[in-house]
Amino acid sequence: MKRLLAALLALVALAAAAAPAAHAARRLQVVSSQRIDDRLSDVVVATPALAAPVHVRILLPAGYAAHPRARHPVLYLLHGAFADWRSWTDAGDAERITAGLNAIVVMPEGGNGGWYTNWFNGGAGGPPEWETFHIGQLIPWVDATYRTVGRRGRAIAGLSMGGFGAMSYAARHPDRFVWAASFSGAVDIIHNAPVAAVIAAEAPADGGRPDDQFGNRLADEIVWRAHNPWDLAGNLRGLVLTLDTGNGQPGRFDDPTKPIDPIEDQVRLMSVSLHHRLGALRIAHTWDDYGPGTHSWPYWRRDLERALPSLTATFAHPRPAPSPFTFTAAERDYGAYGWRVRLQRARMAFSTLGEAGPRGFRLRNAGGRARVTTGPLYRPRSAHMVAVGRAAPRTLTADRRGRLRIDLRGDATVRIAVRAGSLAA
Repeated sequence: MKRLLAALLALVALAAAAAPAAHAARRLQVVSSQRIDDRLSDVVVATPALAAPVHVRILLPAGYAAHPRARHPVLYLLHGAFADWRSWTDAGDAERITAGLNAIVVMPEGGNGGWYTNWFNGGAGGPPEWETFHIGQLIPWVDATYRTVGRRGRAIAGLSMGGFGAMSYAARHPDRFVWAASFSGAVDIIHNAPVAAVIAAEAPADGGRPDDQFGNRLADEIVWRAHNPWDLAGNLRGLVLTLDTGNGQPGRFDDPTKPIDPIEDQVRLMSVSLHHRLGALRIAHTWDDYGPGTHSWPYWRRDLERALPSLTATFAHPRPAPSPFTFTAAERDYGAYGWRVRLQRARMAFSTLGEAGPRGFRLRNAGGRARVTTGPLYRPRSAHMVAVGRAAPRTLTADRRGRLRIDLRGDATVRIAVRAGSLAA
């Protein structure tokens, strides 16, 4: 039964994303495209989420054109600060490293100090909206343009700022990925004081002001936490995870007289912090604290090479979407795996949709009235007895997409009766 429900949840998430994905892909306009070699292309795209057109570099697997019916998984590779869409091929040797990988590799632009988020901009929001671009628009565009396989064949990895981006995106959108990796990533921006100053200093490189990415570290802490992989680590359950870091001491690729690299020294502390958090939550992950090594490309090339066996194995045998699942977010309106939570409260604060599946769920820290919309799990127009807390059960009818909408006055445990034949086919 658990395997059946897991498979059902995976289909639900795919179906729920299909129509919005098509709309999101249409919002992304291709400005130009240049073929560099048989595998490599550069595409320039424009979107209202960003103030100017940006580049995306794409590597196709060998034989892509020769096998027009074959579908392929996708690896998204994110660059670090003061780098760009070319970095992974020009400095990271990604074309050679992935030559035998039967996957599409997508390397998008992420700004000099964009930090893979929709910028706070003093509370005004607006561009740059990197998360909207990468998650809400680029992924649907790639799926609509190339022959892909969806979540069961979608992975994300990045280095430094991109390591933060990979883990933040995976934790905020676990229904989009099956595998995530951080190479020397800044994966805990809360429990490390120096990184806040670094993030603030990088905003002007993208035309912003200090603190524009996440707001003031103290006054707007909840915004920082809402994107911090450490705070969202529980959402990563069910994904295949890799964390790699050096310690900043000169390693095999460095001049032995070189002093300690303070950047790698600090990202190691952040990586150790997330490693311990995942361990406390009993979330399995690959941990490579490889010792001497600086914050530099020779180590990130090696990280990518060493990650490929795990990536290939995951694509060959992807884990199903968890069912039931638990998801935590700080926004007032959020969703995962086809479900939606809307909270009636004025400020951001963490709440959790727990043990969500066809037979019910728990909502915690709602902070007031809420509406939970299930995924399209049930037969359209089917009737279900729904019990909220200790209240008497009442009959709710699934909509034409097979979803139940359940209004709550606050935190609650909800039980949903499932009769034979009432689940979606």
